[in-house]
Amino acid sequence: MLCEEKLEVFENGFEDGKFKLRVEYYGKDARRLLLAIIRELYLPDYGPDYVYPFECAKEFWGIYLDPSEIVAEEPNFSPVKFTNRSVLNRLEKALEGINAPEEIKERIDLDKAEIVKLKKGLLALGKDFLLDERGYLVIFNKPSARELVLKYLGMLDGD
Repeated sequence: MLCEEKLEVFENGFEDGKFKLRVEYYGKDARRLLLAIIRELYLPDYGPDYVYPFECAKEFWGIYLDPSEIVAEEPNFSPVKFTNRSVLNRLEKALEGINAPEEIKERIDLDKAEIVKLKKGLLALGKDFLLDERGYLVIFNKPSARELVLKYLGMLDGD
């Protein structure tokens, strides 16, 4: 669905021609996180009262989310000091449990990812993906998008 001249929203993500950004998720529902990102991207253009692309994406996805519920936070994680086979096995198991196309899963290189520990499990951070051990895989086309995803990580599962 076209929600703005250059913003297309689809079932598991969005693509924005203005910012040349594509973000998709697989596994557990990460649409609240995507809504937060869309709102931040378009807030300067629309102002805080009514961000049309955000409202359009909410309607398309059938999600009620008040802007006051969007909380940006500094990611609270600690680096995993030693990436051993056990840590990689946990993340590989999480990846296997996510229903994503094989070509997407094959792109995930856990050996090159930065692995950090959250309160609720492990998180693998790649240059174009984020894999949360709880069952979330977020793929993006620009390394700079990683900071936006991390900023709204608390939006997953309504946490």
